[in-house]
Amino acid sequence: MRAKAKSEAEGLKGFVGSDVVVDTSTPIVYIGRLEEVDDFFLTLTDCDVHDTNEGASTKELYCIEAKKHGVKQNRARVKVRQALVVSISLLRDVIEY
Repeated sequence: MRAKAKSEAEGLKGFVGSDVVVDTSTPIVYIGRLEEVDDFFLTLTDCDVHDTNEGASTKELYCIEAKKHGVKQNRARVKVRQALVVSISLLRDVIEY
């Protein structure tokens, strides 16, 4: 594992096994259980892959709804390219407003 990737993986170690929100530089947001972090990908299971271009909801409102009502799983497993990730947070840390 590259040094930078190793330090990034270490930073996410506490998130593994938890439900997370992965925001990307694209219109797509991922909500699911973080299973693995490697050099290039985050692996999520029991995941909702949501394209905000396909609905009226913003990423933020969609995350709040997922926290309130649960994750609408549409993928058993998905790999997200780390190069596209803008932020990752625990679903339980999403603040409802």
